[in-house]
Amino acid sequence: MRIAVGGFQHETNTFAPTMADYAAFAQADSWPAMQSGPELLQAFKGMNIPIAGFIEAVKKSGHELEPLVWCHATPSAHVTNDAFERITGAMIEALEEMGPIDAVYLDLHGAMVCQHLDDGEGEIIARVRDVIGPDIPFVVSLDLHANITKRMVDLSDALVVYRTYPHVDMAETGARAAAHLDAILEGLPKQAKAFRQIDYLIPLTAQCTMSEPAKSIYAEVAALDGKLLGNGKVSTISLATGFPPADIPGCGASVIAYGDTEAAAAEAADRIVKRMNESEALFKEKLWSPHDAVAYATANASADKPIVFADTQDNPGAGGNGDTVGILRVLLAQDAKRAVLGILYDPASVAKAVGAGEGNLVKLSLGAKTGGADEEPIEAKFEVVKITDGKFLATGPFYGGSQMDLGQTARLRIGGVEVVVASRKAQCADQEMLRHTGIDLSGCNIIVVKSSVHFRADFEPMAREVLIVESPGPNIADLTKLPYKHLRKGVRIMPESKPFGG
Repeated sequence: MRIAVGGFQHETNTFAPTMADYAAFAQADSWPAMQSGPELLQAFKGMNIPIAGFIEAVKKSGHELEPLVWCHATPSAHVTNDAFERITGAMIEALEEMGPIDAVYLDLHGAMVCQHLDDGEGEIIARVRDVIGPDIPFVVSLDLHANITKRMVDLSDALVVYRTYPHVDMAETGARAAAHLDAILEGLPKQAKAFRQIDYLIPLTAQCTMSEPAKSIYAEVAALDGKLLGNGKVSTISLATGFPPADIPGCGASVIAYGDTEAAAAEAADRIVKRMNESEALFKEKLWSPHDAVAYATANASADKPIVFADTQDNPGAGGNGDTVGILRVLLAQDAKRAVLGILYDPASVAKAVGAGEGNLVKLSLGAKTGGADEEPIEAKFEVVKITDGKFLATGPFYGGSQMDLGQTARLRIGGVEVVVASRKAQCADQEMLRHTGIDLSGCNIIVVKSSVHFRADFEPMAREVLIVESPGPNIADLTKLPYKHLRKGVRIMPESKPFGG
């Protein structure tokens, strides 16, 4: 069989300060640069990414892969009209030039919002369906944070969603999508679909599948795959916990089940909806102020294991720019010792550090340059400890296998605090992002990462404790503080909060 394969990944925080233009998708960052042609089929080998798992699984099945376009940009505000139309246009053009094909697979995110479209993935899926017609099998893998819409469900044959957060199963999800597509190509009957939306939004930090209640709910989701329910079998089922900082009607958690019969799909979906409704009160997380977090960590410092702070509201993996300095300012004010913070995004400061050279002092206006929070840069002299090219192999469970490129990167020191500053934005979810500058993390009292949950896969095993810190930034942790205007009427903005009135 000839299977067309591609992807277009963006997670959109509609409250974030910076949009994703074409250049944001063209460059390499945490993942490879934009791919097309035969190179696409070789670019992801060994990576924890859906398209890598799909390609590997399909090769074992003996099918022929035909490349479209694949790209990714760091989460931010809306995708620009130009970026969406150019990239989707290139994908559709490649599909049209391919001639007859037997199936399509796309590696999408599920939470893309564009300047001119609320439902980016729904539009991509619709345009592909217009080219291939109603009968060609079309399977899509989605992020656990997908804001799934009815249009996405109706126009695809299957949506297959990650089951872990941190997303350590991305490649595995691609392989599951490949298995489902293979079953369709081998004669799996047309599957009934059941789509359900959950009536409350879940903060990102509470969605972690390493903790309850998500841990046991996702275990039940996995157990329903292949299960006989009533008069039919469930072929696959997915729970997406949604991406809450997206002010669109489709925002929020949802369940999509596929089965041989409508009754089987409906029963599977309704079981998970019941669990989600029963667990609503449990989807909450304690938030620390920067002052209290640093005071607590300083008072409880230990030589054996560090306390890790999640600077969740400036998470580049959720629309932050990675350049707020709220926690850094408190670390300095409280004279914290053996503390490290990363990754701070500030290309101008990196350039000055490079100019000063290793071992020298440089006066910097550090951070707070993109408008992600109402604050001023930190004006001080920093010691330039190390300069790197920002290129290294990620080794943790989330980014593992990815050749990362942070651009020129500087390790700076001021008092008892070190800061890793990069020229490109990236969520700090892999220890190597700090260690490649020579930092010995085992000797730290406090490690501050600009991440919400993905860091847990690599940092939590080494941590004595993890604190979620509510420091200024655009990825608001308490969703009731966001000025929503376009959510669907009746959805609760936080677990057990008042319904949105429209």
